[in-house]
Amino acid sequence: MLPNEEYIEQAFFFSAFHEAVLNGASTQEFLFFIRNELLATAKLPLAIDFLLTDMKHTGILSAAMSHIRHYFTPFQSFVVGESEKDDGRFDFRIALKILAIESEYRSKQPPIQGLFFYQFETICRNRLGYDKGISVLSEDDLYNADWKQWLSVLRKQIGLVDLAEMIYYRSEYYKQRLLRVEGNIRAEGDSPPAEGHKEIPVLFGEREGRIAFATRRKNPIQLFAALSRHLGYPSVPRQKPVNEEENLIPILQRRIELFENRIQLLEEELRGGINLNRFIVQDAK
Repeated sequence: MLPNEEYIEQAFFFSAFHEAVLNGASTQEFLFFIRNELLATAKLPLAIDFLLTDMKHTGILSAAMSHIRHYFTPFQSFVVGESEKDDGRFDFRIALKILAIESEYRSKQPPIQGLFFYQFETICRNRLGYDKGISVLSEDDLYNADWKQWLSVLRKQIGLVDLAEMIYYRSEYYKQRLLRVEGNIRAEGDSPPAEGHKEIPVLFGEREGRIAFATRRKNPIQLFAALSRHLGYPSVPRQKPVNEEENLIPILQRRIELFENRIQLLEEELRGGINLNRFIVQDAK
């Protein structure tokens, strides 16, 4: 983890970047001007200098970010890289909002469980690919050896085993339920854990386990929504659907203008001919 001031500056950087993109600014133009607005004591201005230099050769922001992994995490580079793909399925503006919220969340020294749920919801909601996405998460040094081992299992079993079930069997709530029964008899209604009956490290707390148990065999989005409601974990911003009516009005106005011009030409022709002089550009003397 970087110092808190770095994540605060990153949150400001990604938020300002999002606003600049909405206003039509280019990436290199924004990076050049935002550098002077950041704290000189932070390392982000130095990282931006590197991004500017690297982008002059590649023109790709994610590639430049991946070259300084000691500052930008693999998840940050991955999200930006997915938004830069040619197919355009994942909006670059949404990627910036996602990273702004994540940086602000990191500045509050969050529990690792909350950060995992936010990152995994980003992968799930935006269809960024489980295989590659989970591999990127396992590259983050924030996750210790137990987490990396579980992420490896998750990568292999996601889609075959319910996500809520896997979280439940790695929670303190599951461990407490086992202690209430005699011996190794499972509580009524439970099924054997997918990873076997051996003692495994607990990664999630009691409340995460209770929520996972209550949302088993349901859409994972319901699990993330419940975690956000009860534990205050941040939700991933959604891309707003395209409002065709907003684009329809300017199109109709343009068509009305074209019809008016055509009617005016027809009226001039009926009156004796079209005055072509107004279409001729006179050279300034």
